[in-house]
Amino acid sequence: MAYFVTGATGFIGSQLIPLLLKRTATRRGTAGHIHLLVRESSLPRMEHRIGEWARGDAAVARRLKPVVGDLHEPLLGVAPEAIDSLARRGIAHFFHLAAIYDMTAGAELNQLANIEGTHHALELAAAIGARRFHHVSSIAVAGTYRGRFTEDMFDVGQPLEHPYHRTKFESERLVRETATMPWRIYRPSIVVGDSRTGRMDKIDGPYYFLPLLQRAGRMMPDWLPLVGPELGHTNLVPVDFVAAALDHIAHRPGLDRRAFHLTDPNSARVVDVVNIFARAAGAPQFAVTVQPGPLARLPRGIASALLALPGARAARHALLAELGVPGEIVDFIDLPTEFDTTRARQALAGSGIEVPPLQSYADRLWEYWRLHLDPALARHSSVASAVAGRTVLITGASSGIGRATALRLARAGATVLLVARGIDQLQDTCEEIIREGGSAYMYPADISDPESVDALIERVQAEHPQIDVLVNNAGRSIRRSIALSYDRFHDFERTMQLNYLGTIRLIMGLLPRMRERRAGHIINISSIGVQTNPPRFSAYVASKSALDAWTRVVSSECVADDVHFTTVHMPLVKTPMIAPTKLYDRFPTISPEEAAEMIAEAIRTRPKTVNTALGTVGEVSYALFPKLVDQVLSTAYKVFPDSAAARGQRDPAERASTEQALFARLMRGVHW
Repeated sequence: MAYFVTGATGFIGSQLIPLLLKRTATRRGTAGHIHLLVRESSLPRMEHRIGEWARGDAAVARRLKPVVGDLHEPLLGVAPEAIDSLARRGIAHFFHLAAIYDMTAGAELNQLANIEGTHHALELAAAIGARRFHHVSSIAVAGTYRGRFTEDMFDVGQPLEHPYHRTKFESERLVRETATMPWRIYRPSIVVGDSRTGRMDKIDGPYYFLPLLQRAGRMMPDWLPLVGPELGHTNLVPVDFVAAALDHIAHRPGLDRRAFHLTDPNSARVVDVVNIFARAAGAPQFAVTVQPGPLARLPRGIASALLALPGARAARHALLAELGVPGEIVDFIDLPTEFDTTRARQALAGSGIEVPPLQSYADRLWEYWRLHLDPALARHSSVASAVAGRTVLITGASSGIGRATALRLARAGATVLLVARGIDQLQDTCEEIIREGGSAYMYPADISDPESVDALIERVQAEHPQIDVLVNNAGRSIRRSIALSYDRFHDFERTMQLNYLGTIRLIMGLLPRMRERRAGHIINISSIGVQTNPPRFSAYVASKSALDAWTRVVSSECVADDVHFTTVHMPLVKTPMIAPTKLYDRFPTISPEEAAEMIAEAIRTRPKTVNTALGTVGEVSYALFPKLVDQVLSTAYKVFPDSAAARGQRDPAERASTEQALFARLMRGVHW
């Protein structure tokens, strides 16, 4: 038995070939050959894949025959002599898998691959005398049909609103109306990774949303119940089921001129799918769903008109870009169609081939994505591409977070401008970077002194006309209860002068050139305290909150100029700034290097904010239950007294008690 397969190295095809090899394992001579269409430029990749399929067995490899051609050419671009040879071999089954299975692809590419490619495949199948044509279509032929779509249904006036829907429909029509040999059609639903290994070949479908779950898992604890909108239904099947069902049905007698839905018999709620993946990701789950508002229920035509309003499309684009989700995926996340699978289930009866429940293999899908497809895997190289050759100014660069950030970015190829008061430490940092082959310049300055800031701005802009990134890291923290602050108003003045006034003075000095060049990124190092309001930090939290508020206002004015602002709500970091508070010696903290990695990642991705899980919970909790949060913070106020330093004393024996250390671990990262 001989086969011809298009799309053999594709996601479904690469699973089908080993199954066809098993069917021909006992065959001899030409009967066991599998002919694989391949572009000439892709021959090396095909040879590599043949090696994988053959697993070192030369006899198996000889049965896999590459045929040079092109999906976009008449007769698939196969040479006349190759057509004659294939005709003599007697192709029993012609599997046409090559197509576009991607909602984000453009109309022209869909037309070329799905319609013209199918036309050319039918031409070749007829020319070589193939005895049966197997066409892998898609549930997309149903468009946005509402109701039950059976395997006998095809052209029932269903809405075909997307080029993918239209071209899959038309390619299936070609098979039904023009095939000169018996045919069978297979309509898989949304195909995800292998249920046994998790293997997936690209980011597609639900995989676009996995980074959001990953982010949610980092920002919020998994026990936090969420409330979200009802998102409709979807239908997922693993690729190994699709390949096995395709292989089995293709070889059953008496099933010609029929279509088969290779789908889950039971559609799943999108929210349930999200929760299954959320469990795998260690992210919070939706405990309650609500029906979408009236805007979400509008017909797509009216919704499109609303999106055409000034600013609406730009706002939507910005939101989806931030989330990394294509608009086409969001528009069609809900499958309003219920797909009947009666015929497919009858054909598979007794084979043991059935759709496994998603919850039985979601962990494998997540793990494979995390290890192989997660965009963050390229983080280090991406940071280098984001900062190499760019100029980054860092305040507070002589020690702690600032120093670690300068070293991290310089090693990635940035030119770093180091700003701090301490000349000796600043010089040490600068010399270390230069010794390692990096580029660094030092600028001693006091950000709390307006004249020093103005002189700094004038000097750096004269010597470095293009400053690409500004990291406002210099800051002052004061931990002192209000009871000890009645006669220390200067605590509030000096904290505000450095953390707020000096910082925005520096930003305002550099911002005009950034806006003029239409390029720039300003990163403000704020505090988890702004989100959690810990007792005894009224001066510090107020100054950082002022900077946060200023940034929220000004950033909206600079969006059109491509100047971006990021606020990093930094958790407790073990730096010289917290050294006077001896209680912190036993507190869980992150290292300056970990803080620097957060900043480097912020430069790479340019998010609006960088938050920790506990910080986000604190912010949400205070918005929903402010009195309850006050009670929790009051407990913390009693558990953590003022330090000896706050009282103007020295106590070498001061250290955190077991109770304090336990509380701090439960509230990891908060400045108590």
